[in-house]
Amino acid sequence: MIATAFAGSILTATASAQAETAIPAACADLQAKYPDLKGKTLVNAVNPHTPGYESIDPNDPTKYIGFDIDLGEAIGDCLGFDLTYKAVTFAALLTTLQAGQADIVISDIYATVDRAKAADFITYLKVFDGVLVAKGNPKGIDGINTTMCGAVAAENTGYVEVPLIEALAAECEKLGKPAPEIQLYENNANCIQAILSGRADTYVNDVNTVDGAVKAYPDQLEKATAVTLPYSVGIAVPRNDVEFRDAVMAALTEIQKSGLQVELMKKWNLPEDQLETPKLVLAE
Repeated sequence: MIATAFAGSILTATASAQAETAIPAACADLQAKYPDLKGKTLVNAVNPHTPGYESIDPNDPTKYIGFDIDLGEAIGDCLGFDLTYKAVTFAALLTTLQAGQADIVISDIYATVDRAKAADFITYLKVFDGVLVAKGNPKGIDGINTTMCGAVAAENTGYVEVPLIEALAAECEKLGKPAPEIQLYENNANCIQAILSGRADTYVNDVNTVDGAVKAYPDQLEKATAVTLPYSVGIAVPRNDVEFRDAVMAALTEIQKSGLQVELMKKWNLPEDQLETPKLVLAE
């Protein structure tokens, strides 16, 4: 599910959208507890093609903006470290971390036990997916189910939706229908363009991304439905670096308790009920 790492450049510029609420007072105690992080500059690997979460600042192409960017900056402020950014393809996020080319991944990546073979995860959001289709939904697709039989789905390489759609093949065969065809792309924009151009019938991804696409192309696209997936969005850190993992989880916990995460979610139009209390997702 994880592709070969893609070489991306590291930006030393900080994110243009900084957390605007005071860092929780408890962070001073965390900096004392984890002194080795204070004053460090760490690298966050991101796939900057998910507006609302992480994307290139349209006003300054040397900077990134979005909820994940702000959240990462808040965690860094809490623990006393700065962040720079390494842009890679989505499928290369974890291999970049494994290769030591990044220290952390905060980039709307779903935490799964399979992915936890490559990194330890600390969750912070629940997962709601939208099913994007052409206006009028000509194929009648209403979820990740047999309504996709014979349809063409545009998906991102390495996304968890790919095996879910692939698993429909057996059910489609029982119904005497062809399996869904999957076209793989490297970012959300290309998946959306595949539907706009008629090359694909559907795209399943984070509901906020789907809603953004419908807002951008209201005469051409619509959301057929929303589905809940049994996953969480997580921060990836190197496997078995327990001290760093514990520090990030402690900082995230304080950020949530202070209300800062909810404030940042509102800033980026993410539903408040998407917030999830941090938990670990580790390899079995």
